[in-house]
Amino acid sequence: MSERVLTSRSVEDFFDGALRSALGNQRIKAAPETVHYVVKVLCAFSRSDRFYEQTEHGYGLRPLALLYADAAFSTDAATRFQALQRLGDVALFIAGLFSHSLNRKLVDVDYYVAMGGSAYGALSSAAAARPRSAVFAELSSKFAEFVDALSEVGQDANFNNDSDLLRSYELWLRTGSRRAEQRLRRAGIQPTGTNVSRSRH
Repeated sequence: MSERVLTSRSVEDFFDGALRSALGNQRIKAAPETVHYVVKVLCAFSRSDRFYEQTEHGYGLRPLALLYADAAFSTDAATRFQALQRLGDVALFIAGLFSHSLNRKLVDVDYYVAMGGSAYGALSSAAAARPRSAVFAELSSKFAEFVDALSEVGQDANFNNDSDLLRSYELWLRTGSRRAEQRLRRAGIQPTGTNVSRSRH
C-alpha cells in the first residue's frame, strides 16, 4: 500500500488555499503580506520540532506567560523581538487550530487572543519589525478574526451535540467570535448576553 507524501511546497499550497478560502467565507479582509505570514507560521508549526522546544522539563511547549516574561525582562532587543514573535505565533496557532483543547482549562481562548494580540501589537512598533510592522499591526487588530479563520481551516467535523454548541456559545461570550455566532444561529440559537470586545487588547 503506497502512501502519498506531502512536500513542503504542497503543505504551503494547502494552507494558503484553505486560509484564503476561510477568510473569504467569513468576509475578513487582510493584506496579502499578512496572509503570507500566517501561512508561513502554519507551515513552520506543522513540524513538531518547530512548534515544541527544549524546556527544563524536556521537550514541550512553554506557557505563554513565560514567553511574555522572556520579552518583558530581556535587555536585548533581538531576544525581546524573538520572544514576542514566538508568543504571538504560538497563541495564534493554538487559539485558531486547537481552541477545543482549551475547554475547561485554567485559561481559555480569550487569554490566548489577548496575549497574542498584545504581542503582535508590541512587535508592530518595534524597530526590528520595521519591514513587517504593518503585518504585525494587522494581526494585532484582527487577531480574533484570524483565530476564526484558522478555526475553519482546522475544522473537520460539524457541530453535532449539545457540548459542542455550549462550547460555541462560550467562545462567542469570551471572544466575540463571529464564526461561533454564525454556528449558533445556524443551529437555531440566538446568542444573548454580553460578549467580550474583539478589540480589547
